[in-house]
Amino acid sequence: MIGDEMREHLTGKILPFWEGLKDERYGGFYGYADKELRVHREADKGCILHSRILWTFSTAARLLGSAEYREYADWAYEALKGFEDRENGGVYWSITFDGRPADTTKHTYCQAFAIYGLAAYYRLTGKAEALEKARALRRVIEEKCTVYNGYGEAYRADFSPESNEKLSENGVMASRTMNTLLHVLEGYTELYRAEPDAALGALVERQLGIFLEKFYNPGRHRLEVFCDAEYRPLLDMQSYGHDIESGWLLWDAAETVLPEDRREPVRRMCLDLLRSVRERAFTDHGLKNECVDGKDDELRIWWVQAETMLGFAEGWSLTGEEDWLRDLRIQWAAIRRLIVDPRPNGEWYWSVYEDGRPTERPMVEEWKCPYHNGRMCMRLMEKALPV
Repeated sequence: MIGDEMREHLTGKILPFWEGLKDERYGGFYGYADKELRVHREADKGCILHSRILWTFSTAARLLGSAEYREYADWAYEALKGFEDRENGGVYWSITFDGRPADTTKHTYCQAFAIYGLAAYYRLTGKAEALEKARALRRVIEEKCTVYNGYGEAYRADFSPESNEKLSENGVMASRTMNTLLHVLEGYTELYRAEPDAALGALVERQLGIFLEKFYNPGRHRLEVFCDAEYRPLLDMQSYGHDIESGWLLWDAAETVLPEDRREPVRRMCLDLLRSVRERAFTDHGLKNECVDGKDDELRIWWVQAETMLGFAEGWSLTGEEDWLRDLRIQWAAIRRLIVDPRPNGEWYWSVYEDGRPTERPMVEEWKCPYHNGRMCMRLMEKALPV
């Protein structure tokens, strides 16, 4: 069964790799390992990476009842404290290998992922300090990163706005990105699971409304990715990975927070996104990356492949159609064949070409983490699919 395979892969491949990156001298986890698996011990350490490691080990420890994973979650929790700005609030983008501020940008995306990790740690431990830190970061987002029609994105250490290079790409500079809002919603949903709260639920519902009204393009069956301050798209793009991730994450938020009689618009949007991506981008070599100006990027990216598994599982849950399970099996075979690093001490390649050749991207950096593929394993373990 797929759940058994996921458990074996999580505990035998993914988590052992990340355990090996524990920095016993300076705390936290090493921030960079190159394609040849050489660890760069003096590389900066990213807040996104550490927040995701905290979420992964916390959730694994809770689901599996593992004292070993609890120890790694405790280690990651202590490390995340090193990113805090105790003067201005919030968390920095990165710190040096030995714990000094490096990139002091305060990005809304970082605040959201820190909430996500802290909420998961609280769900594991019940530690009041972790919950209060998550609450404080929620206040930071609502008080310092909120603008009249949503959320701002990039800020300096004192929360004065700056340009959004970190979450922009493809030659545009975006004031609003679907990606940042998606992960604010994700962090708030995890916090709601940790501490159900009507005001927090109202914020999640508002965020879902922004997706429905601003980012969702029903005529083109996609979410717009990069927008100006008024949510006007800046380029013709479909991010297949983000759309299939959103197809299950937005529904997960709706199921968690909304009463049943207010979920249907989100359900319709999510199914549209899942079906659109499967039709346009899925092959027996896994899911393509994105489409810009009508041209597909054929790279197979690690996180896109993991999210495809979860999107297909959600497609089956929402419809009962067996084709979703068939394609999930095809996708898992492609991941094992193309993305999983066969070296005994490896994990997943960052990306590969369509023919399976790995690119030169590193094995670990500020974005490359155990969260997408670890979450894939844990969510599918919980779903108990009939395959």
